[in-house]
Amino acid sequence: MEFFRIRRDIPFMRHALVFNVVSLVTFVAAVVFLVVRGLNFSIEFTGGVVVEATYAQTADVEGLRAAMQKVGVIEPQVQNFGTPRDVMLRLSLKDVASSPSIATPDAKLDAARLTDVVLKAGGADAKITRVEFVGPQVGQELATDGGLALLFVVIGIVVYLAVRFEWKFAVAAIVANLHDVVIILGFFAAFQWEFSLSVLAAALAVLGYSVNESVVIADRIRENFRKMRKASVEQVIDNAITSTMSRTVITHGLTETMVLSMLLFGGPTLHYFALALTIGILFGIYSSVLVMAPITKWLGVKREDLVKPVRKEESGAVV
Repeated sequence: MEFFRIRRDIPFMRHALVFNVVSLVTFVAAVVFLVVRGLNFSIEFTGGVVVEATYAQTADVEGLRAAMQKVGVIEPQVQNFGTPRDVMLRLSLKDVASSPSIATPDAKLDAARLTDVVLKAGGADAKITRVEFVGPQVGQELATDGGLALLFVVIGIVVYLAVRFEWKFAVAAIVANLHDVVIILGFFAAFQWEFSLSVLAAALAVLGYSVNESVVIADRIRENFRKMRKASVEQVIDNAITSTMSRTVITHGLTETMVLSMLLFGGPTLHYFALALTIGILFGIYSSVLVMAPITKWLGVKREDLVKPVRKEESGAVV
């Protein structure tokens, strides 16, 4: 199925150096933000408390946020989830320690005081449905497990591409895909958006999603090396990218439509998850086409890497 067909190959590789420079600049900017500003980790990583409450009427989120600020919580995270009557309140350990109204003398959480504040803000019909404490050791374990998951995904992708194609494609694809992940983290560091487990899951999903586009491009390059015997490497890559553009538009367009629906209508619970996916998909298209392919070219990919030469014996038989 094709949404459109481009008759003439677009000379992407003519501007390969420009694309790589743009990628390098965005990558370095993302790393700078990560180093200078760092990620705004959620309580899953830093430790804290989660309180869920249900109200008889539509919850006054702003009123609850104001009530928490009144008792000394500097940055209370209050949001609806499920229905307008359900509220989730998140407090970091720093928020707990900064509020004498909900902390004990040794800076630990007084759950009774906290639930009392939530109930007063919601009225007589408010009901606490869950109070969960996440310790800093659990948060550290989650951060470690998340890093290991990212490492294993990277190793798996490299091995898969090296076996299916050639090591040059594996190196180019993993550089391009890690570029997407770092860009996502850079956005979250630059704007100090909350980095939670759902955002980490989105980053891992983007890593797997982007490699799919890289595999499609690599597979078409291999086919072109077999069919376009007299074409140069640049012409082979340009044709591979151009001939898959319709498929790229259909696939990524439909995926982004679904992700945008989550971003616009999914509420605060899905907001940052969908935002990370949106950034990853947009940069994933760019990196798979305009980062992976040029790097493959710079690494010196050639027809002999993917197509075994046919040898003829003196008798003329093909071996």
